[in-house]
Formats: sequence, structure tokens, C-alpha cells
Amino acid sequence: MIIRGDEPDQIRLLRKLYKPGNYFMMGDEAVAYGAIFAGCRFYAGYPITPSSEIAETMARELPKLGGYYVQMEDEIASIAAIIGASWTGLKAMTATSGPGFSLMQENLGYAIMTETPIVIVDVQRSGPSTGQATKGAQGDFFQARWGTHGDHPIVAVSPVSVEDAFWETIRAFNIAEMLRIPVIVLFDGILGHMREQIRIPAPDDIEIAYRKLPRNEEEAKLPFGDPHGDGVPPMPLFGHGYFTHVTGSTHKENGLRDVYTPEVHDRLVRRIHRKIEKNRDVYEKYEEHFTDDAEILVVSWGVTARPSLGAVLKAREEGIKVGLFVPKTVHPFPGERMRQLGKQVRAIIVPEMNLGQMILEVQRFINDDVLLKGVNKIGGVPLTVEEILREIRGVA
Repeated sequence: MIIRGDEPDQIRLLRKLYKPGNYFMMGDEAVAYGAIFAGCRFYAGYPITPSSEIAETMARELPKLGGYYVQMEDEIASIAAIIGASWTGLKAMTATSGPGFSLMQENLGYAIMTETPIVIVDVQRSGPSTGQATKGAQGDFFQARWGTHGDHPIVAVSPVSVEDAFWETIRAFNIAEMLRIPVIVLFDGILGHMREQIRIPAPDDIEIAYRKLPRNEEEAKLPFGDPHGDGVPPMPLFGHGYFTHVTGSTHKENGLRDVYTPEVHDRLVRRIHRKIEKNRDVYEKYEEHFTDDAEILVVSWGVTARPSLGAVLKAREEGIKVGLFVPKTVHPFPGERMRQLGKQVRAIIVPEMNLGQMILEVQRFINDDVLLKGVNKIGGVPLTVEEILREIRGVA
């Protein structure tokens, strides 16, 4: 039996368990409920601050829905377990923080190579190493993009508030299912432990996607083919009568290993890249505020986005023509829109809770005559409206 989360029985159960309305909850809890409403019915994880409340919520709620929670021995086993669960047809998720995310990188590469739809939540904390376990940060921006080895694409989304965490987790699952890929939710310990009011909708009001399944035996025999021309192969599920070979080694369209033929590797890896490049409309998302007349642009993401908006609002009250650009999908970076905005402004300010990471992505897409300035803060304390406003005034 496949528990998809969008069958009539599951919808009725969600309606019974979770009444629509306003709730006061932590960001980590919002991630968990977003996963549940997206149809996640398998969670494997290992507790690590500041993500543990996601595991606690899933452990409490999943059994009510016929789902499964498994406490694993470490983060390596956690991501391995959700990969296996996904191949049986379950939507699956794990959550972790910096050191655990590092341990997951090899199997993240395996999920990319085997085109396994899973969701990994990284509740970022200060690093390197153990760092400040209880303090939030934004230092994993490039680890999410390049943490695993080899030529690989990745999709990563980043919520900006507690309510946004609910919706972005749902979106992460939809992207994973539609493109048959792992998707990362780049969260952080500040939003993860922040409590805010959020509105939980009726389950009928949420659009959720499920992966393409083989329409016939012929499609099932090519679990890594491209029968629809969009780069996304149907996914034959274990336990449903198919003979399916899954390997992290280079493989042919039928899944069988071939590590010697250059053309096989080239064809496979280019298709995995192409399905991301061709389906940008599935995952690309950003928000803009006051960009029409902006002469100065603030570019921010995640936990830093809201104080950036506060600073922009105050600066505009002072007559400064400043706008805000917030990528919600941070990988692949929305470079084309960044290029367009870069042509109309004279300066760009990039506030981040790190020593300068997303600013390097911004730099790739703008001309040299645009002033580019980072506003960087580490140590677990978020940037404030006043700190960002001071930099806007200085540039103005």
C-alpha cells in the first residue's frame, strides 16, 4: 500500500486531526506540519540541536496518520533510510543541522544519482565543527550547493518566517516529487526556535504533487529513461512487481551498471542537469519589494529577509529609493532576474548571517560598475533593522 497523503482517507484523517485556523507554534514545528500536509509519511532522523523539535513533532504525529517514524543511529543512516522509503512509494524526510548535514553529503549524492525524491531540512547553526549548537546562522549556503562531490544540480529553498516554513516545506515536497530529485530546505536555528502565529489551511486547499509512475511495463523497464522528453523518468516502486536495479554507480536507462562507457555517463549526468534547467518554472521563486524605482537594491534570504524589509521600509520613509529582492529558491540562484535588476541600480547590499556567501552568487550576475557591499554578522545573533538601515544610508 502506498500512503501518498492525498487520498480521500488521508484527507479525511487530516481534517479530523488538524482543524483549520490560527496556531501559535515554533518554526521547527511548522516544518513538521508542512511535511505532514504535503503527504510525508516516513521520517528517519537523529536528534541534533536546533532541529530536534522537527523529529519530536513527527514522532508524535506520524503514527496518527498511519505513517512511520524511525530513530536512527546517526545521520548517515537517516538519509539512507528515507532513500529506501522513497523507493517503496512513501514521501520521506529527514532533518538535521550542520555536523549532521556534513555526514549526509555522500548519500545526498546517491539520491541525486538515483533520482530519489526526498526532502532534507538543514536547520543551520553556527560552525565550523560543533560551533555554537544553540545559535542560528546562514553558513551552509554553499554546502547545500556543493557539499557532495561530482557534477550535480541541486534545488534548495529557504523560508523567511515560521508560516513560510510550513508552505516552503510543502513546496519542497512538490518539487522533489515533480522532478524526482532530493530537495533541501535551508532553515536556521533562529526561525526554527521562534514562535509565531501561523494559519493552517484545510487540507483540501493545499496543492500536492506525486511522482510520475510507469504507465506500462515498457516504461517500468527504463527507470532512468526519458519517455516524456522532460528529463524526468517515471519511478517504478519496489514491492509492486517490477524488476528495478538502483545503483549510485553510472548506469544505463534500464538501471544496470555501466562504469566503462563514456557516452553512458555523459548521457546520464547531462539529463540529470537538463531536467533541472528545463523545468525552472517548477522551482524558481523570489519576492520583490519596491524594485520598480529602486536605485539601491538589498538582496537577502532566510532569517535576514525580514529585518532587511524593515530597513528598506524605514529608508524609503527617509526618501531613499531602495528595493528588496528575496530569493525563496536559493539554488539554482535566480540569476536572470538578478541580472535584470542589476542593470537598473547603482548599488547592491547583501545582508547575511555569514562572512559572505550569497553575495558571491549575486556578483556572478551583475556588472562591475555596480557597487556591491556585504553586511555580515556571525556569532548567532541576527542582523537588526538598524544595522542594515545604517548600511543603506551609508551607500545612499
